[in-house]
Amino acid sequence: MDLLHQFLNINVLPPLTFIALLLLMPTFGLLKFLFSLKRYIYIENVAGKVALITGASSGIGEHVAYEYARRGARLVLVARRVDRLQVVADKARQIGSLEVIVVAADVSKVEDCKRFVEEAVNHTLDNDINFWGSVYSTHYAIPYLRKSKGKIVVISSTAALLTSPRFSFYNASKAALISFFETLRTEFDPDIGITIVTPRLIESEMTKGEILSQYAWVQVEATEVCAKAIVDSACSGDMYLTEPPWVKGLNLILNISRQIKVIKLQVLFSSESI
Repeated sequence: MDLLHQFLNINVLPPLTFIALLLLMPTFGLLKFLFSLKRYIYIENVAGKVALITGASSGIGEHVAYEYARRGARLVLVARRVDRLQVVADKARQIGSLEVIVVAADVSKVEDCKRFVEEAVNHTLDNDINFWGSVYSTHYAIPYLRKSKGKIVVISSTAALLTSPRFSFYNASKAALISFFETLRTEFDPDIGITIVTPRLIESEMTKGEILSQYAWVQVEATEVCAKAIVDSACSGDMYLTEPPWVKGLNLILNISRQIKVIKLQVLFSSESI
């Protein structure tokens, strides 16, 4: 039985995969073109709607807040640093947000997540949520999201797919985040739209840290560019966003390379067993 599985893995799976790719590529190309066309034709108008943003005191969260503010959204900004949140809130109002409220909370604490969702709902939430946060935050937001046909935008990372040394727990947590929200997508579609974002290296306090600062050659994307891409993607109803887009090609190459290594190992083990 083991020899049969080895035979199928080495002699059947690769050619079948190749044939399937040849047959599916034209269909995939057509679907991708149609989705791209839809994306440019339809984009959600978020003026007057609510964007509840966790981690809004700096980095991607801060600049996503500014991007929504430019589009006239009402903001609920959540983070631990109230003084920094007030600065972000003032700038968001100047840019064009109709209303901004600040909530001091820690998303790692269950009671805080429940509190800031309820505070946002009681104060101003009556239409839509574009939500960045953790599992606990989502748990308490889901009843309101389902009622308002809202959206969840998940900030994961390409580290979930392109793993980096010395970041094992970070990589694992980002991979778990993708898996969790993929499952929610199957449970709540079409009531709640979910966009999973996998950014590479974006300007933030983390990318200025000691480890990454050792690599001067590492290219970091401007936070403003990433934030605009995220809001565009959410408003277009995309399921996924990789930023910058060229990382998708790198991921594909690495996956193919891994598959080749697996096949080589299978061939090696097969020859040894024979």
